[in-house]
Amino acid sequence: MPIREQKPSDAHQTLKGTPGAIYLDVRTEAEFAQGHAAGAINVPVVFIKGPGQMQLNPDFVEIVEKILPRTQTIVIGCQSGGRSRRACEILEESGYSELVNVIGGYGGLRDQTGNVVVPGWREAGLPVSSELEDASYASIRKRAGL
Repeated sequence: MPIREQKPSDAHQTLKGTPGAIYLDVRTEAEFAQGHAAGAINVPVVFIKGPGQMQLNPDFVEIVEKILPRTQTIVIGCQSGGRSRRACEILEESGYSELVNVIGGYGGLRDQTGNVVVPGWREAGLPVSSELEDASYASIRKRAGL
């Protein structure tokens, strides 16, 4: 099944209308801690190593496989939609089939001049949280046994 692409408001409806659907935020731990979609869990797809330097999270697939079934609907978001698109591709290659990429992510998709092309989750007025508890990457890693 092809990866679905949805704007934040449509992704929110998918989460509300699909039993068991979950929002997987693939941004960095610091980005997630500053605010995220309410109910989201955090597993970064990449780590920032320096300005313009990203490294794939070597445990990304292993962690997701241990906590989320391959048949579960997973709505995947990042800051604007790029990293989440890559995360969808990685998970699709690993056998996941119910994947939704959030275009505009949490902070919005911008053009080259900085203008918002697709408002993000926050700008769309959707439920947000800064609570970490069991949703943090550290908690998710622990739940996965790593």
